[in-house]
Amino acid sequence: MSPQSDPSNPDKGRDAKNAPSFTFALAGNANVGKSVIFNQLTGSSQIIGNWPGKTVDRAEGTLTFEGHEIKIIDLPGIYSFSTFSMEERVSRDYIALEKPDAVINMVDASILERNLFFTIQLIELQAPLVLCLNQVDVAKSKGMIIDKDKLQNALGVPVVFATAIRGEGIYEVIQEALKVTDRKQKPPTIQYRPIIEEKIQQLQHLIQKEALDLQYPSRWLAIKLLEGDNELTQFIADKSKTIADASKKIAAELQHSCQEPCFSLIASERYAIASQITASALQQSEIWNTFSDKLEWVTTHKIWGYVTSVSVIVGLLLWTFFVGNALSSSITHALNFIYPVDPALSAELPLLTILINGLWGGFSAGLTLIIPFVIPFYLLLAVIEDSGILTRVAFMMDSAMHKIGLHGKALIPIILGYGCSVPAIQACKIMETRRERLLAAFAITFAPCSARTLILFGMVGLFVGVQWALLLYVIDVAVILVLGRVAMKAVPGKSTGLIMELSNFKMPSPQVVLKQTWIRTKSIIYVVFPIYLVGSILIQVAYALNVLSPLSDALAPLTVWWLGLPAFVGVLLILGTIRKEFVLIGAVAILGTTNLLAGFTPVQLVILALVAMLYLPCVSTIAILGKEFGWKVAATISAANIGSALLIGGIMFRILSLIIPV
Repeated sequence: MSPQSDPSNPDKGRDAKNAPSFTFALAGNANVGKSVIFNQLTGSSQIIGNWPGKTVDRAEGTLTFEGHEIKIIDLPGIYSFSTFSMEERVSRDYIALEKPDAVINMVDASILERNLFFTIQLIELQAPLVLCLNQVDVAKSKGMIIDKDKLQNALGVPVVFATAIRGEGIYEVIQEALKVTDRKQKPPTIQYRPIIEEKIQQLQHLIQKEALDLQYPSRWLAIKLLEGDNELTQFIADKSKTIADASKKIAAELQHSCQEPCFSLIASERYAIASQITASALQQSEIWNTFSDKLEWVTTHKIWGYVTSVSVIVGLLLWTFFVGNALSSSITHALNFIYPVDPALSAELPLLTILINGLWGGFSAGLTLIIPFVIPFYLLLAVIEDSGILTRVAFMMDSAMHKIGLHGKALIPIILGYGCSVPAIQACKIMETRRERLLAAFAITFAPCSARTLILFGMVGLFVGVQWALLLYVIDVAVILVLGRVAMKAVPGKSTGLIMELSNFKMPSPQVVLKQTWIRTKSIIYVVFPIYLVGSILIQVAYALNVLSPLSDALAPLTVWWLGLPAFVGVLLILGTIRKEFVLIGAVAILGTTNLLAGFTPVQLVILALVAMLYLPCVSTIAILGKEFGWKVAATISAANIGSALLIGGIMFRILSLIIPV
């Protein structure tokens, strides 16, 4: 933004004394630029946390504008107040109950009609509203001309044109928001067609007559009761049985009159109003097919869409594998050149060797994991996300994901799980219901994260063959599909349909890509190196003190007889619950050589990698499962991981023994 239009410009309003403070909320669909304007307004004053008692992220920041202290709350991106998801509940209750001084509704000007569906609901909620029409430059490039005055008159709320990424219009948005707080005006009533309006007013009058302290606007509450909102229906039932019974009766009458479910009737009415307003305020001066339009056709085509989706996923994995292997080799050679360490324990200088091997070996393992595999994965993932391709992949994979009780949106956190399971499980918040979040998290625990990838390629790819490592990935996908189907039957409930905004294609922003990559990798970097240093030393100490043998003997019936592995593997599997890479680090420490074929046959390496890929997630994953879903769920998922890993591992050992020569 230029200094003249900077909302945080301290030169503006220096003479304002004792100016009141305000709270403004940013609301709108996903991918409309809310985060961009939030960053423009708040800069470095942002605080990211959770809403009280909720697992949904809460972003807030502060802004000084013309002497006013303004708190900016960035609400989750949602499409309605239907309370199917935690994000919808959080946004609805914050606006209705906390009553911010103004709500800035971010709308994508290039898809005005779709976004106005949510705007109409904000007006129904009687929020003090300012409409920020973002990406007007994109709309103009598509030949769209929006009449600002007509749009303002139709909605009855102030409208500001903006291009948030360039800082244009942001000063005006805050100005209008302050004017809204001064006027204390509520948006006008959106009138439905007579047959629906009659029932709304009938129920509204009854609610007003009861004179209950309901906090929500009476008209909005009447509409939500007619829609059949379960949460609000229960809320009303606890307050007044008369209103609850009347709402069911009136809804049944409306449904009988229109021969259509009430929630569908009201949604259709909102879309019709949005369409009517858009038609009056927008002119399409010219229509032509851009490159983005052609790309849209390819990525959502009934055949080519699946080809591009699979290509994106496979390309992401291949990029991680080949770039990771190349970087890993280069870093390994560099570290060996700096200080080559033989991982075998020295009988002459055991204490010194433990320290050297532990510290340097742990540092080397951390460096050769993070740099080669995690950063390239997150880098390309950020490019795919910011370009708009990832949402098309999720859209195309929707039907396949429904086979395990999910929809295409679940593919996004599952792909994140190929980097690290912890942020992937946190990303399950984008799912609408707890059931879908739970099923997605269950699938993620089987996805081979970067640590498991290191085991696959460090054990199988290097010593048995890359094709066997890729085969294990195929087996893993099959396991996710089969067990996901079983989990879908075991967890009661129904799958919801996919509602996702397909954002416009764009050239990825280097700044956004690098920032997103750093945000996702910094926590891993901060955690991994200390754990590797300490963990590697502890493994060497335990080996030197001979405390690992009893553990190996206790697990021998499983590891030796059923899985066909060496006895000491039991210790490796226990260490792998701390971090999966310890399976590989421990094997090197115990064998005293980096040549794993000195202690394993090719079949054993494949089986160990398969079991390590499937069995109990690391403690960090179990912890996040417990935090998000409760410890009973975490224990159940962990048991499913262990059981499936042992069952599949034992069966595969007997099959592969016939295929791969011992």
